[in-house]
This record gives sequence, structure tokens and C-alpha cells, in this order.
Amino acid sequence: MTAKTAATAKGAPSVEQLLSVGAHYAYSRSRRHPSARPFIFGAKEGVEIFDIEQTRDALGKAADFLAAVAAAGKPVIFVSGKKEIARLVKAAAESAESPYVVGRWIGGTLTNFEAIQKRISLYHELREQREKGELAKYTKKERLLIDRKIEDLEESFGGISQMRTRPGAIVAIDPKREHIAVTEAMETRVPVVALANADCDLAKVGYPIPGNDSAIAAVELVLGCLAEAVKVGKAELAAKPALTAAPAA
Repeated sequence: MTAKTAATAKGAPSVEQLLSVGAHYAYSRSRRHPSARPFIFGAKEGVEIFDIEQTRDALGKAADFLAAVAAAGKPVIFVSGKKEIARLVKAAAESAESPYVVGRWIGGTLTNFEAIQKRISLYHELREQREKGELAKYTKKERLLIDRKIEDLEESFGGISQMRTRPGAIVAIDPKREHIAVTEAMETRVPVVALANADCDLAKVGYPIPGNDSAIAAVELVLGCLAEAVKVGKAELAAKPALTAAPAA
């Protein structure tokens, strides 16, 4: 089974599941970005409704893509600065053993990747020194300042501290809010997968998933599908050496 068919078979929720979590709710027409128009089915009590079948199909396509990225050995980074869904993004990323950013996106994370890697190296270096007790040579005040430095670095780079290469894709929740990350991805040609409500410019996203990007249950369902796709791709990658080494029948 390929990563593509595995992701489609195992990860994509049904129309009924998407409806049950409110993934079909958009905004009022006045808030709608022109790029979202093809995905709108109608309106109810002043709130526009997404064509949920298109949402389902877009989610399946995005999952297939992420599975292929992971199968190629490239990292997928999960991104959202929304405090109310930070735990969901972190949990999804950790379940897929993927990097994540759940706070402020640090400018240059992609466009100045080498400089960011130096900051991450400093983070690892200071942590290692502390764990080995090598900070004992400093005064109490100096150790306190170093501890604060480590905390600051962890807050900024902890979620991407194991990301040694540029990601093969970004998963963003609400690309309008995460416009800095999306812009950097475009500049560095990193494909973007995004759950995007009707106020977002879907044309800026390679794999847009038109749907409610604020409802906790909807975000959790979509993230679960995308994280599962990454895991499927990684499993395929891990199986490749075994397949290559297997003796011919």
C-alpha cells in the first residue's frame, strides 16, 4: 500500500464526521475573501456554509500530500499561534514526531534558516552544559541568567529544536493569522497545507482545506487526519530498507 492510498483509506473523515464537528461553518458574506467563493455551498441565518464535500476532498488531498512528504524523509512542521488550540497542534505534532510552533512565529525561521539553526545549537549547548553540571563554575546570578536564556530559547525554538533541515511542508491553522509563516514558506518554496476559513486568501495556500478554523472539535479532527497521514508516510519510509534487503522469492 502506498503512502497516498494509506492516507486516504485510514485518515480521511467522512462528510458526517465533518458536519458533526461544525467544520462547515464559515463567516458572514461580508467577511468572505473572493478566493473562498467556489467553496461556499449556501448560507443559513446570515452565516455562509462550506460545501463540505469539497472540504472532505481537499482534506484527503492534503493528507495524501503530507504522507508523500513524510515518505520522502522530509519533516512536516505544524503551526498555529492561536492559544485556544495550541495544545491540539502540539499534541498532533508530537503524535507524528514532527516539529511545531504553537506560539509566535520567529521571523526568519525559513528565510534565514542558517541563523535560526545557530540559535537552536546554542539552546542545545546550554542545556547540555546544565545537565552535565558544567554551569557550576558560574556565580549564582550568572547561572540564573543562563537559566532564563535557556527558557527563552526553549519558548522560541523548543518545538523545532530537532528540525535540522527545512521542512518539506507546513501545516497551518488559519493562514490569515499565520501570514508570516505562509509568506516565508512561499519565499522558500515550502508547500503549505492549511485549514482556512472563508476570510483567508486560499490562493496563497498550496493545499487549502476550506473549513472552520476556530471550532476546537473541527480543528482536532483535521489535525488528527493530517498527523495520521504523516505517520503513514514515515512508516512507509521506515519499511523501505527492509523491502530492499528482502531476498527475492
